[in-house]
Amino acid sequence: MNALISVSDKTGIIELAQALHALGVGLISTGGTAKLLADKGLPVTEVAQLTGFPEMLDGRVKTLHPKVHGGLLARRDLPEHMAALAQHGIATIDLLVVNLYPFEATVAKPGCTLEDAIENIDIGGPAMVRSAAKNWKDVGVLTDAAQYGPVVEELKAQGKLSDKTRFALAVAAFNRISNYDAAISDYLSSIGEGGERSPFPAQANGRFVKLQDLRYGENPHQQAAFYRDLHPAPGSLAVAQQLQGKELSYNNIADADAAWECVKSFDAPACVIVKHANPCGVAVGTDPLEAYSKAFQTDPTSAFGGIIAFNRPLDGAGAQAVAKQFVEVLMAPDFSPEALQIFAGKANVRLLKIALPPGGATAWDKGQNLMDVKRIGSGLLMQTADNRELSLGELKVVTKKQPTPQELKDLLFAWKVAKFVKSNAIVFCKDGMTMGVGAGQMSRLDSARIASIKAQHANLPLQGTVVASDAFFPFRDGLDVVVDAGATCVVQPGGSMRDEEVIKAADERGVAMVFSGVRHFRH
Repeated sequence: MNALISVSDKTGIIELAQALHALGVGLISTGGTAKLLADKGLPVTEVAQLTGFPEMLDGRVKTLHPKVHGGLLARRDLPEHMAALAQHGIATIDLLVVNLYPFEATVAKPGCTLEDAIENIDIGGPAMVRSAAKNWKDVGVLTDAAQYGPVVEELKAQGKLSDKTRFALAVAAFNRISNYDAAISDYLSSIGEGGERSPFPAQANGRFVKLQDLRYGENPHQQAAFYRDLHPAPGSLAVAQQLQGKELSYNNIADADAAWECVKSFDAPACVIVKHANPCGVAVGTDPLEAYSKAFQTDPTSAFGGIIAFNRPLDGAGAQAVAKQFVEVLMAPDFSPEALQIFAGKANVRLLKIALPPGGATAWDKGQNLMDVKRIGSGLLMQTADNRELSLGELKVVTKKQPTPQELKDLLFAWKVAKFVKSNAIVFCKDGMTMGVGAGQMSRLDSARIASIKAQHANLPLQGTVVASDAFFPFRDGLDVVVDAGATCVVQPGGSMRDEEVIKAADERGVAMVFSGVRHFRH
């Protein structure tokens, strides 16, 4: 049995080679790796000795040779294949260990040039991997250091690899090649004529890993599965750990993502309750219990069977309050032993533990998607994700009346919530709590009416509230509705042809209006 080892990343390779040698496996390797193994006292045949040709063209050509690919591709069950190997003095290669030039890591570096990228495109490695993986019934192919240990253990126990193992290794190998080639395509097709990189490459190559099959999709007649990015952002839903409860459904996952993305945008202890992808209650408090109690007051009816997310570990007091209601999914960075005990008796409640992201300067550090994708007929709509945040200094007061400091604080809170509400969005808030939410209506006027009706049904007084509108008021009628309901301050993007009319209406009604200059459509 012979193994060819050619790796860029040397992690674990000495231990693997030592284990293979101890099992009587002959070692073949390329220059750098061969020297490393020889320095450790391992008998190794350099590829140049095997092929009779030296490495050429600064290492660009070393394994592209019939004595390598013949040894990998020959079918052991075909006499004519084996006769051809014998005729040409080619030995079989039964195990291939390859990881590729670090193309992805190279292009991720800020100063990477096109020349750097090109030199890190591996040719011989992928060619060998494809040969070995194609001939999986006879050859095992290792493309990841995590595979070394299990393969060695199986060889020790059985003296060979099972068909199941070789096939799994082949699938992993083709997946690796696919991801590698896609990364190259993404990079090269994003380079413009002037050498600048575009966030939208000429060809988009999405790579996702299936986490689980789902019972069904949005509706029982639809099939579905849950996938994550090849490299998920820290603190995102795709890295959640389910501690208990039934299997997540398609709708559970979609709503959980909406709740988690919203709640982790707050710095203070916060609770977000989502129903059908819309926040129906959001609040901050001194602890999870206070935040939940305030959020639940917004719309107790809609909160029934909702998705609840906290941005702080859930303690016993908070868990006790939540447990009184019917909840589908409950998310938090952690759960105290008491909280876990409380929900242990509610086996159907899905508990998801998600560590908050590091919270650095970039969207990725905050666990946010960098791009949004929407499937349309035979195509995709791609855009940079709406990660725009608003600071107090960006607000522009356009009315005679000035907002109070408390109103400004509530305006920023309301604006943050409105960003996660389906358009058209109208959100009433006061004292760090949503008081009424109008979502997803074709008319902004209807959203305003619904938000005020929701507050009435929850017995929440709207006098002295602030209102956030995700897009401009096209007419004064929407403003009149929220002011009639009790709002004293409004934030909206501005930019309408009738801005002056709406500003004049606000002055007539004696309320403050602030322009954000930012729109947050969410379709």
